[in-house]
Amino acid sequence: MKLTITDIMPKRPVHLQITELSEVLVQLSNTVLENFLLSLHAAVQHDEDGAKKRALADYEIDMAEVDLEEQCLSFLALQHPVASDLRTIMTIMMINDELERIGDLSLHSLDLLFEITPESIESFEFVKMGELAAAMIKKAITSFSLKELSLADEVSVLDEEIEAMHRSVFNKATALIKIQDADVSQLMAVLSISRYIEHIADHAVKISQEVSYLVTGEITHKKASH
Repeated sequence: MKLTITDIMPKRPVHLQITELSEVLVQLSNTVLENFLLSLHAAVQHDEDGAKKRALADYEIDMAEVDLEEQCLSFLALQHPVASDLRTIMTIMMINDELERIGDLSLHSLDLLFEITPESIESFEFVKMGELAAAMIKKAITSFSLKELSLADEVSVLDEEIEAMHRSVFNKATALIKIQDADVSQLMAVLSISRYIEHIADHAVKISQEVSYLVTGEITHKKASH
């Protein structure tokens, strides 16, 4: 007979269950990060088969995120954790939610990247921008694994670079739109891609803020969405 999470959880020490849930979150974040980077490079190469694989992988990621949430809810129902244990489980759930949003934004970006030319991708430095956002996600998750606030702080520094790049894309694209015979639809796609990548970075910042809450118990004011 197949065991359910409710059959298994009560038989293991609470700290071990929390460690296992934390490890599942880290593994999931690595999968989300890998899928984002592969989506970016599939778009650069206009690899339609690769893009389809990324969409399928995102569906599997969504299922894993739902499963992790259910495990956390089962833990809360069965163990009634308090203090730091409760904070850890709540942090895992909140980071899991941020990862889901990152995955969705990755797919939105992928769809639009196929609508613009490789020259535009290069001109607006979307690979660099995407890889910087990916570095933010990695630092944020590493800060969770190590409970290291200095790494969480570094995420905010990288976010400033993303914002500067986004402003540069906006200024360049809006200037080009004003030119006669400009490809307005392509430039609008450019603006949307930049905004999506910036939002991915925003979610990395939110993950770092959840880590700060986990370590200090203090709620950090979140960056407003644009």
